[in-house]
Amino acid sequence: MRAIAPARDRAILYATGFLRAVATGMVGVLLGLHLAGLGLPPAAVGAVISAGLAGAALATLLVTVVADRVARRTWLVGLALVGATGTLAAAVAATPGLLLLAAAVGMVNGMGRDRGAALVVEQAALPGATSDRQRTTVFAWAAVLQDAGHALGGLAAALPAWLAASPVAAADAQRPALLVAGMLIGATGLLSLGLSPAIEPRGASTASARLGPASRRIIARISALFALDSIAGGFLTTALVALFLAERFGVDAAALGALFFAARVANGGSHLLAAWLARRIGLVNTMVFTHLPSSLLLLTIPWAPSFPVAAALFLLREGLVEMDVPTRQSYVMAVVEPGERTRAAGITNLVRLAGWAVAPVLAGTLMQAVAPGGPLVVAAAMKIVYDVLLYRSFRHVRPPEERTPQDVPHDMPHGPS
Repeated sequence: MRAIAPARDRAILYATGFLRAVATGMVGVLLGLHLAGLGLPPAAVGAVISAGLAGAALATLLVTVVADRVARRTWLVGLALVGATGTLAAAVAATPGLLLLAAAVGMVNGMGRDRGAALVVEQAALPGATSDRQRTTVFAWAAVLQDAGHALGGLAAALPAWLAASPVAAADAQRPALLVAGMLIGATGLLSLGLSPAIEPRGASTASARLGPASRRIIARISALFALDSIAGGFLTTALVALFLAERFGVDAAALGALFFAARVANGGSHLLAAWLARRIGLVNTMVFTHLPSSLLLLTIPWAPSFPVAAALFLLREGLVEMDVPTRQSYVMAVVEPGERTRAAGITNLVRLAGWAVAPVLAGTLMQAVAPGGPLVVAAAMKIVYDVLLYRSFRHVRPPEERTPQDVPHDMPHGPS
């Protein structure tokens, strides 16, 4: 029976991650179009997106500070309830003030990728159900299901345009799909009620554990780099990229939904390849040597002469850019002690959310005042710097499955995982 509970819990966590990703994929494509249909200019669209990401960042801060003093199942149910309420409210709100409030309180995610507080809880729970050697594969499958959800969400975002021959600027064309997204988030809370106590950390000391000195040094260094990467990522929210493609090439929600569906399929396939590659060249090498080419591809998109060319370049980039997700998550969980995982996951996800929350309002202003493709160029340059610094800083800090006795650095945790 002890072996059954973790398997069942893992299945539930995979399912909730999938449904939340479907909702996130829908919101990412439709939010910018919905807000534009309400008459908001790009700068205001960026502000609403930033408000939603700021709310997600605050929720992640709360999870990080409180950590395992609150049961993980309770976190997941509560976050689902709040997220569903906020998304439903954002779908029906009609004034900028109410939209800002709904987005912030409901953690409405315009990134198009699920990186919120619920993911922190799930990320901390997954490693205990597997071995060091299989840890990256478990994270890879979780990422595959997430991106399958993102893909279906992007495809579902096109339904309003397919079923009703209405202009994409009409807010009513997106509102029903946003309501569906809110209901999907609520469904994850119902599923989370079925999680067993096996997902909770073992030992009374875990709930109050702090990061040890070695872990603090590693998490501080890697979080600074993640902050740089996340600010760059905040210039590339799905909502703003969809708005850029719509304005530059005149494409509608149906074309954008199909494009982002294909992009998430490319992301999903790349996760399993990342796990395979990491077993051969290491986690850090996989993170850097796949992410750097994706940043170079990003630089080319603003100069694409047509939508098909831009779409092809975008899909090539998407086939590489997400290979660092399961490897990054696995790496962070590997280089801290088991009792430190919730806080480590919380801190590293928090800095990413904070960067994402700051950047969209800047990106929207840049689109409006300088050039529609400006955010893509700025983001690509920042990501290239991040890749170089990550390799220089962590190429010698190896996780347990890659370590030999002479490789263990003096400042790295090496307890059981």
